[in-house]
Amino acid sequence: MGRSIWVLTAALGIALGACRTVPSIPPSSADAPPAEEAGGWRATATDPDKQRIRGWYSSWQAALADARAKGFGADIDREGALLQPMAALPNPHLPAGEYRCRTIKVGAQGRGALGYIAYGWFRCRVAPEQGLSSLTKLSGSQRPVGLIFPDNLKRQVFLGTLELGDEKMALNYGSDRMRDMAGLVERIGDNRWRLVLPAPAYESLLDVIELVPAG
Repeated sequence: MGRSIWVLTAALGIALGACRTVPSIPPSSADAPPAEEAGGWRATATDPDKQRIRGWYSSWQAALADARAKGFGADIDREGALLQPMAALPNPHLPAGEYRCRTIKVGAQGRGALGYIAYGWFRCRVAPEQGLSSLTKLSGSQRPVGLIFPDNLKRQVFLGTLELGDEKMALNYGSDRMRDMAGLVERIGDNRWRLVLPAPAYESLLDVIELVPAG
């Protein structure tokens, strides 16, 4: 079964297993407000993460502006829909299975830092978890792990924590704001998704993780 990773959500106390599979989660209507019942992402998210989700577009624009100002415009344009804020398509559900995933860091938090970094491909997994989905980055030195919550017709919401280096277990969600993560899961093509992480705690102004089925 491989290593187990545990993330305690603030409202649910859900354990994440890195070796499970994910059931289908139908998206809610874009015209209706997201459900507020127990388990909804708003009932689980910390206040800073709610702000990250609310400010996703401003974070994206600031990141793109910083990267372009530092000479990375051609790199951004080369990625096409992946780095276009409004490219999300209907039906964002991320099916269970193994994925290839790569991270692009856009914009820089500090002076002198690179405004754009594109990493190679790593391994990710989507699995079932208490009626929701878990998303775990299995390889690399920075590994998001968390839950995917339904939201609307074009996006789901990811809440989780960042696992670093040779750590074998993720911190509890909500226990360290520097490790907490919040983002949007969106479909941008046939068998192509992205996890958008606005205002991450470290390094960049925006992280975008591309996900495509492995094999």
